[in-house]
Amino acid sequence: MPEPQPGARPADGSTPGAEPERDPAVADEPTSPPVPSDQPEPPDQPEPPDQPEPAATAEVPAPRWSGSAPVPPPLPRRPAWGESAEPTPPPPVAVGPPEHQTPVDPWAGVDTGGWDLPSAELPPLPPTMSYPSPPDTRQWSGPPAPPAPSRDTRQWSGPPASPAGPHPVPPPAASSAPRAIGPVVPARPMSPPAPPAPPKVPKQRRGRRSTAPPPSPPPGWQAPKGYVPVPVRRRRRWPWLLLLSLACCCGCPAYYGFPISAQYPARAALPVQVDDLSLRQDSRSTEAAQKLENEVRKEHWLAEDTFAGVYATTSGKRVTVFGGTGFRLSPESDAEAEISRLTKRYALDAPESVDTGVRGRHERCAVGSADGSAVVVCTSVDHGSIATGVFTRLSVADSADLLGTLRAQIVQPERG
Repeated sequence: MPEPQPGARPADGSTPGAEPERDPAVADEPTSPPVPSDQPEPPDQPEPPDQPEPAATAEVPAPRWSGSAPVPPPLPRRPAWGESAEPTPPPPVAVGPPEHQTPVDPWAGVDTGGWDLPSAELPPLPPTMSYPSPPDTRQWSGPPAPPAPSRDTRQWSGPPASPAGPHPVPPPAASSAPRAIGPVVPARPMSPPAPPAPPKVPKQRRGRRSTAPPPSPPPGWQAPKGYVPVPVRRRRRWPWLLLLSLACCCGCPAYYGFPISAQYPARAALPVQVDDLSLRQDSRSTEAAQKLENEVRKEHWLAEDTFAGVYATTSGKRVTVFGGTGFRLSPESDAEAEISRLTKRYALDAPESVDTGVRGRHERCAVGSADGSAVVVCTSVDHGSIATGVFTRLSVADSADLLGTLRAQIVQPERG
């Protein structure tokens, strides 16, 4: 095959010396590195002896053009998905079984002559006691079998009759055949007796004191110094609880309900004469009493009955009393409200509380003026009625006592 001449164009029409364009897909493909040849390289041949000049000046042939570009080294391969980036360790070298390996002495060449240490002498252990061996027991095979019955089932009919007389009957000869003996069964071991049942403790009913004596101290027990035995008394709490329950259920309602039942209901009526006081029945006094009664009905619209009247004495003292009957839950607040209502009319001073001595009845008195003369206004209220009096020429104490007397004559409880 003729060699290409310099300056000649390749067969594919490309310019020599220029690398032809490669397909990107083909160019990116990794190429395998060249495989080294197994043949040894020839040693350097000695240069031939001096050759004639014409051979030295001979024309050096041009390198042979192979028509392919130089291949770059391959790029490092990217790890696949899930593949570890750490290099894979080489597989372990197979080691033969230990019996085929040469044993190695770890203390070979080591001086162990000075390692002998004196050991402490320990006392000898006491001899161990041998436990007695349990007796041999055979396996229990069930209850003993009953003795086998004899095979001779003939019935004895008595000695034969003899005409000559009775003859002694010889004893029966012992049978030479051995008797049938059942299998030998070992005796069943007897179980230990059951422990005795503890004594039954008698049941104790609640609320009944036990009659059993108290437990005695253990033997050898001594009381500490200064100890004095004191009998413990059992206290019963159920009577106190019962009394407390009865007091709460019955005592509280009775305490608060007794004044109400004793003061309500009540009726009112004006007597003609009360001690030295006489009821004035003239037209002027009657008109004033009617006006006061209408005012009471207007202010206390829950009142069941109302009353009003004017009393006077021969010495010129005048007493005007008015009020009504009906149930009142809070007499104390009603008494204060009545005094407050009359404060503006009679120009009353600060009211004073008066002790009536009756549970559930409250009384208030205050000093004021009416028609230019000094007066004392007192009001008394309980659970069944209200009574108010205006007194002239009397002190507060005398006015309170006189109102109590008038109230006892005018208001009469129906259950009294």
